[in-house]
Amino acid sequence: MTRYTEQDTARWAPEPPKRRERTPFERDRARVLHSAALRRLAAKTQVVEPAAGDQRGQHSPRTRLTHSLECAQIGRELGKAFGCDPDLVEVACLSHDLGHPPFGHNGETALDEVAAACGGFEGNAQSLRLLTRLEAKSFAPDGRSVGLNLTRAALDAAMKYPWPRRTPVGDGAKYGVYEDDRRVFAWLRDGAPGSEPDAASGVGTEGERPSDTSPAGGARLCFEAQVMDWADDVAYSVHDLEDGLHAGHIRLERLADPAERRAVCELTARLYCEAEVAELEERFTELLAEPYWPRAYDGTLRAAAALKNLTSELIGRFCRATERATHEAYGTGPLTRYAADLVVPRGRRLECAVLKGVAARYVMGRADHGALQARQRELIAELADAVARQAPLVLDPVFRGFYAEAADDRARLRVVVDQLASLTDTSALAWHRELLG
Repeated sequence: MTRYTEQDTARWAPEPPKRRERTPFERDRARVLHSAALRRLAAKTQVVEPAAGDQRGQHSPRTRLTHSLECAQIGRELGKAFGCDPDLVEVACLSHDLGHPPFGHNGETALDEVAAACGGFEGNAQSLRLLTRLEAKSFAPDGRSVGLNLTRAALDAAMKYPWPRRTPVGDGAKYGVYEDDRRVFAWLRDGAPGSEPDAASGVGTEGERPSDTSPAGGARLCFEAQVMDWADDVAYSVHDLEDGLHAGHIRLERLADPAERRAVCELTARLYCEAEVAELEERFTELLAEPYWPRAYDGTLRAAAALKNLTSELIGRFCRATERATHEAYGTGPLTRYAADLVVPRGRRLECAVLKGVAARYVMGRADHGALQARQRELIAELADAVARQAPLVLDPVFRGFYAEAADDRARLRVVVDQLASLTDTSALAWHRELLG
């Protein structure tokens, strides 16, 4: 039976003893909940723009903050079912999107180009940087900022991609740490095994890992990070569908057309999973046949209730199947840290992927959405150029301090990128107007 140890609850910078009635992971949770980085997610778009769909506020599209809160609720309950510390899993879920820049993944692409000369930009690596350097909370004895100074287990659980960039800048590959954050990365991964997932969770068996969590180097996610990763997939696949329906971009009647379902599955196969289109079509058709799946959505109270029931049923479907498969593989005892790998049945994994495909086709695939994204990338590039030319005067005081400490142009560019990544959608637009008219 695996328990959390002093190694797991250690902090990068030692701290004086705290009140005994709070566990180390409860303190971690409080630090993230009270962080400025979490609050900023309230003004960062998830998928559907806030102005889309219902103009009277009957349904407000999700932001990165509400998505993170919903992910945390799903992850907390799922982790608790396995014997994980629920506060630890919740910390990971609340933290996983902190590094997202304005305009979501689109802004991430733009900032990766801006940051090419200092190693690129990646939202997951930026999350680690926020937690361990940029957020105001704690300092080490030598005077350096250690961010929120979370426990080793919490930082490890928040990492979806526990490896540095290993491919050229701009190729879209995921990673979780920048080169100048390798020191804290080495500390938090101390003791983590580097082995590949075992047969119980390998591709081609009954179960699959939540996502692309094992790169060429064989880095392995801790169990709590795997729970967070699956909770994230479940939350955004289900809720992006809900938001798309409320906004009028997705129409359930269209999904009754076999040609439309095939188009969704073809896109899903290209973007989200390695599966044959025919297999995806079979899973999609079976999912649509479930009695809780509405046949239409007209915005009435009864229709909204049916849609909310759909999201509840889908979340339960994905989580219960994962609980059963993982317990069958590893038993019913507590599963924590590196004692097991989360097992997601292939059928549920593919169903989740198809829901992402629905949003990709009908929400992200809209012509006006593509034009909006192009303008957002242009705005980030123009803003980055203006800020770099006028730094450090235009930087926030926090970032001016980092800029003054920077050793070279590469380090100064990283500070500019840190400042830009901290912006919300609205503040990025406002600052662009201020600096460029």
